[in-house]
Amino acid sequence: MKLSLLTAYLESLAPLNYQEDYDNSGLIVGHPDKEVHQALLSLDCTEAIVEEAIAKQCEVIISHHPIVFRGLKRFNGKTYVERVVEKAIKNNIAIYAIHTNLDNVMEGVNAKICEMLELKNCRILSPKNGLLKKLVTYVPVEKAEQVRNALFHAGAGNIGDYSECSFNAEGTGTFKGGEDTNPYVGEPGKRHYENEVRIETVYPAPIESKLLMALFLAHPYEEVAYDLYNLTNQHQQIGSGMIGELDEEMSGEEFLFVIKQSMDAKVIRHTALTGKPVKRVAVCGGAGSFLLKHAISAGADFFVTADYKYHEFFDAEGKLVIADIGHFESEQFTAQLLYDIIQKKFPNFAVRLTEINTNPVKYFI
Repeated sequence: MKLSLLTAYLESLAPLNYQEDYDNSGLIVGHPDKEVHQALLSLDCTEAIVEEAIAKQCEVIISHHPIVFRGLKRFNGKTYVERVVEKAIKNNIAIYAIHTNLDNVMEGVNAKICEMLELKNCRILSPKNGLLKKLVTYVPVEKAEQVRNALFHAGAGNIGDYSECSFNAEGTGTFKGGEDTNPYVGEPGKRHYENEVRIETVYPAPIESKLLMALFLAHPYEEVAYDLYNLTNQHQQIGSGMIGELDEEMSGEEFLFVIKQSMDAKVIRHTALTGKPVKRVAVCGGAGSFLLKHAISAGADFFVTADYKYHEFFDAEGKLVIADIGHFESEQFTAQLLYDIIQKKFPNFAVRLTEINTNPVKYFI
């Protein structure tokens, strides 16, 4: 299949505009029209990963971390980043990254951590705002249901666990078509009064073009009247980190053992145990210190994350336990997550998990 079909599906689940400003998710090397038959999945894209892709005849590498974060000015092989890009291009291998956009969706990286720790009732720890918009349109009463159905089918009207949400109010609309018009109701050159329904519904910004196309196709009017509004509401299913609950309370020592076993953590750096039972747990794959206040506000007993600096541990102030398990360890199951996502959608497409441990950190135990 074409690479664009694969990437379009991934971006339907984790749209690129959900990534953080500093990130570089998306197609980094390769052409969207490239034919691909096998994909290699990994956390990082290193020279060894490219060599593995060559050996396994994989035409595309899908990694969590982008190989390029900033613009490259030279390609002379002095850095591993340049060498990876050069080798991929030379061997006609595409490189695709799905990073913080996959971190920020409900079924993404942090959901996988929650699954590994067997947390229940999970939700986004820090929901993002500015990602929702509202569509308002006006439809003849007899066509209102037709338009509503089209909007819902296109992805509008989802609020949390509820779908097909809209507000509807009847009123009278007026319009007068010009001489060259062909109005659905009324006559050209005469003001027409029509009993209409005002339909309001929310939608995620990335589907706007799809939603408008659905509106135009379903709406009977020659000229469709509609308004688009930016909302500041939080999107409860998009954001940073997650928080969930254990089935049963356990001691801090017991939960540290669960983390070590479930996340295959070689070392856990943690703050002093509080002595309180552990029930509510916040998680963030990768560097998560920016979410500490959110974890405390949400009543978390533990915060499982990575990349904590020495002085940042003091910020816990005995309110919860920070458990730093390492960056690689916190995200190492992301490749398996991607494997399951792709195989479910494209069961006949060959997907391979890397056999290489790309963790640059080694432990002397």
